[in-house]
Amino acid sequence: MKTARKKNLYQLAAWTWSWVATMAIATFGPKYIWDDHTVLTALAVSVNFANGILMIIANRNLFNKFDELERKIHLESLALTLGLTVVVGLSYSLLDTTNLIAYTAEISNLVLFIGVTYLICVTINTRRYV
Repeated sequence: MKTARKKNLYQLAAWTWSWVATMAIATFGPKYIWDDHTVLTALAVSVNFANGILMIIANRNLFNKFDELERKIHLESLALTLGLTVVVGLSYSLLDTTNLIAYTAEISNLVLFIGVTYLICVTINTRRYV
């Protein structure tokens, strides 16, 4: 792996883990650390949002180091993931709003769906093209 690409991969990993950590702090901090203090909660959410933006930039930097084949694989995977997420997500929400499911539709289920879908699409497209 080339040095610049490896550096971008490590930066993406660092920003991703930072984003996950700040998400945990923003989620559990109000309940377990600072007793629902509004200013601290808003600050934690803001820091999480900023980390998310920096994670996206790091992801873009990594994609910019991909060759044409890798870009094609990931672009097709992202397109399929986006389309499936919109269709499945809206259907999932509709099932909840029409009370066809007995539980509340949670965004965490959709996030899990996105991750699994992207992983499957990248795997299939990699096998197809390589």
